[in-house]
Amino acid sequence: MAVRYTDDDIEQLLKERKPLPDDHRQRLKVRDKNRQMERQLDVIGEDGNEFCIILRQNKRNILDFSAVLAVRPPRSNQLFRLRRYNGKHSQHRNTIEGDRFYDFHIHMATERYQELGAHEETYAECSSRFANIDQALDCLLKDCGFDVPPDQQLPLFEEG
Repeated sequence: MAVRYTDDDIEQLLKERKPLPDDHRQRLKVRDKNRQMERQLDVIGEDGNEFCIILRQNKRNILDFSAVLAVRPPRSNQLFRLRRYNGKHSQHRNTIEGDRFYDFHIHMATERYQELGAHEETYAECSSRFANIDQALDCLLKDCGFDVPPDQQLPLFEEG
C-alpha cells in the first residue's frame, strides 16, 4: 500500500532539522553507474525521521540531473519524494493546472497529486536558482531544513 502524507505532514518533514556530516560533500560526490552518475546519503532528522538525498547526473547531457530529498516512512522500505530539483532536460506538465514548461524546475510533494494517484512529487515550478547539480543540491539543502557544516566545496560531477 502506498504511503500518503498531507500537505501539513510534508511541511513538517521539510522543516525538520537535518544535521549533515562534515564530509557530506565528499560522501555525495557522484560515481559512475552505467549511463549516469549517482550517489545517495542517508540522514537522520532530529525527530528521528530517516531522510535520503539522492543525486543523479546524466553522463552525456549535463542539463539532465536531479537532486532529490526523500523520506523513508516508518515500517516501510519505500521512499517518499518530498522535493526533486531537476535540470532542463525535458518538458514538464502539471496535470491539474494544465501548464507546461521546459526549464530548470523543482518538483514538490503535494496532497492533491497523491489523491489523483500520481507520483507524490508530480507538481513542479520553474526555478532560476540553479543551473547545475551542485547549485541544485545547495538549493535543496537551504530549502529543506539541513544544518550544513563548513563546506568542502568539492564539485559533485567532474567531466573527463
